[in-house]
Amino acid sequence: MKAIQVSRTGGPEVLEYTDVTAPDPTDAQVLVAVDVAGVNYIDTYYREGIYHSRLPFIPGLEGTGRVTADPLGLIAPGTRVAWCDAFGSYAEQVCVPRNRLVAVPEGVSEEVAASMLLQGMTAHYLTNGVYDLGEGDSCLITAGAGGVGLMVTQMAAAKGARVYSVVSTDEKAELALDAGATEVFRYSSSLAEQVRRRNGGTGVDVVYDGVGRDTFSESLEAVRPRGTVVLFGAASGPVEPFDPQLLNTHGSIFLTRPSLGAWTAEEGEFAKRAQAVTQAIVDGTLRVRVTGSYPLADAATAHRDLQARATSGSIVLRVS
Repeated sequence: MKAIQVSRTGGPEVLEYTDVTAPDPTDAQVLVAVDVAGVNYIDTYYREGIYHSRLPFIPGLEGTGRVTADPLGLIAPGTRVAWCDAFGSYAEQVCVPRNRLVAVPEGVSEEVAASMLLQGMTAHYLTNGVYDLGEGDSCLITAGAGGVGLMVTQMAAAKGARVYSVVSTDEKAELALDAGATEVFRYSSSLAEQVRRRNGGTGVDVVYDGVGRDTFSESLEAVRPRGTVVLFGAASGPVEPFDPQLLNTHGSIFLTRPSLGAWTAEEGEFAKRAQAVTQAIVDGTLRVRVTGSYPLADAATAHRDLQARATSGSIVLRVS
């Protein structure tokens, strides 16, 4: 079968379109023919070696397709499914843990199905878990026009929170405002000062920072005393080590580095978050914006565009 393989870590050029042996599912898995694979920043972390996997490996965690074989015979061939926890999804076939499969509702496109779970459930645990936003709360979201950023904005606005979004272009500003942002800012060394001024002279209740190194210091400045900074990504690179005393200096603030795995680990938690996201999409209360669809062979181009911040919303790889 055709797949994208990484034999050495590095830049997008290490993503090789090649022939590999098709996988065989265990009893805990289901074999799926991939139609569309989602592209996420975590894929670049594995590619670069920030997150480790034994070489060679096929990247990708998310996608949609149709079941081709279930060793237990419980899921009928041809069933349309989506997933976000199957390493090796940049391929024509992938083995997906059966307890991480989600049925795709009628009317949901392949592109949306391939990108709704990882980013959607991330947005859900950020706003309904790490910090439970409520009416009148305030939050700041970096990379506000990215896939997660637009979903966080929609979920936060639906809860009655004030949402301050940080973007890089006028076009992305319009996307953030359309998703429900209260106000939009550009990246700058005075970001925290601007946010505080617009938020009644005080810091926000929570900062959702998916950019990392380039925005972390401003995130610490932008949050109120005893507020929470949620570092959930590192689009600009990992944050440098720092003295925890810095958190006290900023007013006894809380800092967390969460993951989707940890926030779907409890019994029934994955199903709860997946259902919340898919139902919101069906209801029309959550819109998944897919702005780029690349052939599987062009995975390197997709990664370059993603890391150059040349994309907004979600992007996908078309496999079949």
